[in-house]
Amino acid sequence: MFEVQSGVVPKAQKVILYGPEGIGKSSLAAKFPNPVFIDTEGSTDKLEVNRMKKPTSWTELIQMLDWIKNQRQFSSVIIDTADWAQRLAEQEVCQQHGVQSIADIGYGNGYVYMKDKFGNFLDKMQDMADSGINAVLTAHSQITKFEDPGEMGAYDRYELKLAKRSNADVAAMAKEWADTVLFLNYRVISVKADEAGRKFKAQGGQRVMHTTHRPAWDAKNRDSLPEEIALDYSSIAHIIPDMIQAAPQSQIPINNPTTVVENEPILEKNDNPPSQETINNVEQSLSSVPPEYLPRELRDLMISNKVTEDE
Repeated sequence: MFEVQSGVVPKAQKVILYGPEGIGKSSLAAKFPNPVFIDTEGSTDKLEVNRMKKPTSWTELIQMLDWIKNQRQFSSVIIDTADWAQRLAEQEVCQQHGVQSIADIGYGNGYVYMKDKFGNFLDKMQDMADSGINAVLTAHSQITKFEDPGEMGAYDRYELKLAKRSNADVAAMAKEWADTVLFLNYRVISVKADEAGRKFKAQGGQRVMHTTHRPAWDAKNRDSLPEEIALDYSSIAHIIPDMIQAAPQSQIPINNPTTVVENEPILEKNDNPPSQETINNVEQSLSSVPPEYLPRELRDLMISNKVTEDE
């Protein structure tokens, strides 16, 4: 009784774009199909893009995601940036526990609570992708010292600027969530600084994207991209679909106050006025219809199980 499918399944992409400040993360994300930005950092003012106002709380950020998913007006949602979204999660945890700093919650539990919230956020972004909307996180990079047991000594590497603790590794969780992780940076070339070749200096400035993991950075892709590509949207355009545009109009649910809800009782036209008992039954039935602002999946469950909003 199981169905077997074959071939490539087209779906929206989950992408992380990270790199140093000013490299062009937001500008690249703005080229995604029909994007809308949730500007947690407040840095897209100079971009000609659709944007939501900067969320002032974690709850508002989650509500924005629900609204975008239900409206289905955009093909891509951009969280700019993920590390500033993490700050909102930390603030939410602090408010819930009445502390000034997340570190004030004993035994490192504050970071565990924050990781749980960020996990719920990634679940929301997963739902976004499952509904056909590309889910994109931009993030800053940070340079950390890395000790490789298989190598002699330590070396510097670029990582996501997200929490990385033994009990709350948000960076690892985000990388696992993504289909594609692209590291944006400048290509640096070492040139001789003296005739003897004893001194070198760095030159360069060409912006590139790294698509595969290396000791010096995190990256991955599932589309056989070259290891290094130009920092230009045309380099990745072929792997980013526009599922909303491609979907037949009849399949796109539209929030409409006049939409008839399934199982909603409808009175047939009758010359004779309805009895008071009929009116009471209709009013009672209408009161059990879930309101439009609730998520569609929840409304369907409420209707099928005859659960009222108060319940």
